[in-house]
Amino acid sequence: MKVALIQLNPVWENTSDSIKQVEGLTDKFEEADLLVFPEMSLTGYTMNSQKLAEELDGESTVYFIELARQLKKHIVAGIIEKAEDKTYNSAVHFNRDGLISARYRKIHPFSMAEEHKYYSPSNEVVTTKIDDMTFGLSVCYDLRFPELYRLYGKQRVDGLINIANWPIQRIHHWDKLLAARSVENLCYMIGCNRTGKDPFYEYCGNSSVYSPMGEQLACMSKDETVALVEIEKEEVDKTRLKLNFLDDIKLI
Repeated sequence: MKVALIQLNPVWENTSDSIKQVEGLTDKFEEADLLVFPEMSLTGYTMNSQKLAEELDGESTVYFIELARQLKKHIVAGIIEKAEDKTYNSAVHFNRDGLISARYRKIHPFSMAEEHKYYSPSNEVVTTKIDDMTFGLSVCYDLRFPELYRLYGKQRVDGLINIANWPIQRIHHWDKLLAARSVENLCYMIGCNRTGKDPFYEYCGNSSVYSPMGEQLACMSKDETVALVEIEKEEVDKTRLKLNFLDDIKLI
């Protein structure tokens, strides 16, 4: 499977202009099977949830549905989701037919930015099937909490996906945590971060993919661009056959 990391610098709280930026990159991910976008892909990391939250007919959702259908590719993207009287910071899997296959709602809102005041937390882990591989979904700050990923490890997922707006001040944490999650769970770890600036933070990208052995297969610079990485289910199976660490997990 070929994975494209779409490292964007979205236009702040402007979905339409951010879509134009994505359109300028489409020629760079023609060979990919799966496209992965950053957290809150088309708005940036905003607390203006009441204004920008959307239901199924929202601009971001409709765009990714059409993009997946048009390109015949799987997409994992960040949506500010409205559901009844709540808003969620969500990672959504759109399949090749443009249908929503899975919707993960961020379990750990980032309290230092008061995200918990504007977005509801979930308590549901979500896996999704993409071709012959199963992935566990997560969003940004979730990465600091290994308990979530241990639950995915217990389910023997083939890969973990984290979409993020991770600031430059703590980017060394990002790198180390991505590597740790892959090593702990003997699977691929895919981390797609944004780049550029918003009114509050600066970002340097560093979108990365780690192998089931914790080897860094790709690490992007700070540019707004696309990286293509190939991953294989057979590599996960081979690693777990050789190292049976997951059989010894005791969640107390």
